[in-house]
Amino acid sequence: MTTERALRGAPPHRLLDSLRVELAQLVAALSVDLLLVDYGLTSLHPVEPVQAPAAVQHVTVGSGPAGRAFSTQQPYLFGGDGPTATVFLPVTVRGDRCGVLVVVLPSHRVTARSTEDLVHVAEILGHALRVADRHTDLYRRTRRARPLSVLAEMQWGVLPGRACTGAEFDLNAYWEPAYTSGGHVLDWCVTEEELTLVVANGTGPGTRSALVSNLALNAIRNARRAGLDLVGQASLTDQALYGQHRGERSLSALLLSFARATGDLRVVDAGSPTVWRLRGTVTERIELDRQLPLGMFEDTVYAPQHLRVLPGDRLVFLAWDRSEAAPDGNDEALDLSVGRVIDRTRLVPGRDAPQAVVRALREAPGTTPDDVLVVCLDWHGRGGEGRGGDGGAAAQAAGQS
Repeated sequence: MTTERALRGAPPHRLLDSLRVELAQLVAALSVDLLLVDYGLTSLHPVEPVQAPAAVQHVTVGSGPAGRAFSTQQPYLFGGDGPTATVFLPVTVRGDRCGVLVVVLPSHRVTARSTEDLVHVAEILGHALRVADRHTDLYRRTRRARPLSVLAEMQWGVLPGRACTGAEFDLNAYWEPAYTSGGHVLDWCVTEEELTLVVANGTGPGTRSALVSNLALNAIRNARRAGLDLVGQASLTDQALYGQHRGERSLSALLLSFARATGDLRVVDAGSPTVWRLRGTVTERIELDRQLPLGMFEDTVYAPQHLRVLPGDRLVFLAWDRSEAAPDGNDEALDLSVGRVIDRTRLVPGRDAPQAVVRALREAPGTTPDDVLVVCLDWHGRGGEGRGGDGGAAAQAAGQS
């Protein structure tokens, strides 16, 4: 496709300029603009200052045509009764929502075929943005609704993103505070046979904690890329942290490996974040064999635990400092409160569930974390048997005003 070739050949900071030329030829586009979502998932910001339509200015996620397209992840047509129409298209890369492409074109050029072509263009643009992002600061500057702390800059620079999708699963994450936190550890890797996932608590505020998290994440990746299994990954990371900090700094983490064909799950629980399972009408915390945090002692021996996820299961991973949330040590009462919060979000689509859980935790009495990471894994199984309308909440796909 000529659009794909044009974006590949464009300078990283000129993707939008190249796209405007291509879409003028493809659909007689009168204007083309791109809105990127900010780090806090609250607002959409134009990639560059624009003088044209009010529709492409800074907007709140969920409001207006652009916010609706982003929230529903469906194209949205605005206008069309007059000489022009505006098409709002979600820009997403393997489930990770980047923003919205806004295309103004003559009304008579809006057809099912042209809309389908524009959806494909938005998909191509998402992948081009991922590549270009390594070579320019333009897109990361655009995503800032306010300044990032140095620690948050470190975290956003090493974490893989907020979402990943496959035929058997949808994985989504959200953390707060988005602009100042620097201690969360989140990573995943997808192969033909398995999905591996790492979720770890932050180790508190400050540069030293961020450095602990950074060292741990890179040690885990190093071990995984060397072909080590979960136990080997935990052991190498444990040694790396202990060698650097001699037990003064440790990290509570979950390392998981899902067999994509069967749902068989291996877990190394080193600490750890808590895991909740929504199966049918039941929401419950999964009790794992908790082992020592990574880096606490020298040469800790880790062992895997074996479980299984079924099509239709939702796993929710909650990483936060429980000691801050329950200073009286009443974990049972805290679990009851957290369980209620998670249960209330069972019908929320997977892409929105982590943020919904965080918001509900902040509103619930006695469960107000300063620093929290929530990861939601919807397991569909091989063939997508468990795919039930994105968490059971059907959204109106597209609309016209």
